[in-house]
Amino acid sequence: MKKVKGKVAIAAMFVVLCWAYSPIGIHIGLASYSPGQLALLRFIIASIFMGIVAMYQGVQVPKFKDIPLLFVLGFFAVALHHIALNFGQRGVSAGAASVLAQSTPIFTVIISRCVLKERINAWRWCCVFGGMVGALMVVIGDKGLGNISLNGLLILVAACSWSVYFILQKRYSQRYSTLTMVCYTVWTGTAVLLVFSPGLLTSMQASSIQVNFAVLMLGVFPSALAYVAWAYVLSHSEVSKVSIVLYLIPPTAMLMAAFMLGELPSALVLLGGAIVILSVLAMSLAKR
Repeated sequence: MKKVKGKVAIAAMFVVLCWAYSPIGIHIGLASYSPGQLALLRFIIASIFMGIVAMYQGVQVPKFKDIPLLFVLGFFAVALHHIALNFGQRGVSAGAASVLAQSTPIFTVIISRCVLKERINAWRWCCVFGGMVGALMVVIGDKGLGNISLNGLLILVAACSWSVYFILQKRYSQRYSTLTMVCYTVWTGTAVLLVFSPGLLTSMQASSIQVNFAVLMLGVFPSALAYVAWAYVLSHSEVSKVSIVLYLIPPTAMLMAAFMLGELPSALVLLGGAIVILSVLAMSLAKR
């Protein structure tokens, strides 16, 4: 039992490191690739890797009627999410992007109320309001009040897109195993991103070894291995308990960005980030 708990803890921290690296890798990759090309190349690598995993672990063959659903999941989780994220990061620091991306549960509550007509209590609405105020502080504090752009809003669009995926995946996850859902989400999302394939080979040839290595890391670790590790964590733990570890991602990303990119977040970004994380954490604890 102790060995299993130790492996789960290691896997959880591995996930945190992988997903904390994601905004740093995106920042490096955007130096040579367009946002669309970067998303496509990242998930071509992830698709190949998940294909190798599927060969050894095995995945279920989807029913014909579920194929449109899988493409919808791939669109929201991979295509729209990462296109919005990449475009947004052209004007937002890696650390601030990691904080804004952590606002997904806030949008999950809003969508659940507006679309699914679920009842939301006053406490959770207060958490939503606090999270949105914190996100606004991060956007303002990142580049200064006089340099506010739509880039921060695009990262919030990415978080909203992930919320839609989360709601849909939760409703239909009983049909297939976690690994099967991850594989088909990655593969269908990559298929949607193929619209950005023109010029990709030329960009790869013109890009430096360092940039291509950063993109390779993006494809293997945050986009593939992290999902496999997270599936392992969820299979051996309660979701409500282990999900709290994900709130370590923004501070970890800020430390990595400071070390790898020389980015130092402003006091307003740190304060806004703390408000976002505390709001989401309070929402999670209230739900428990």
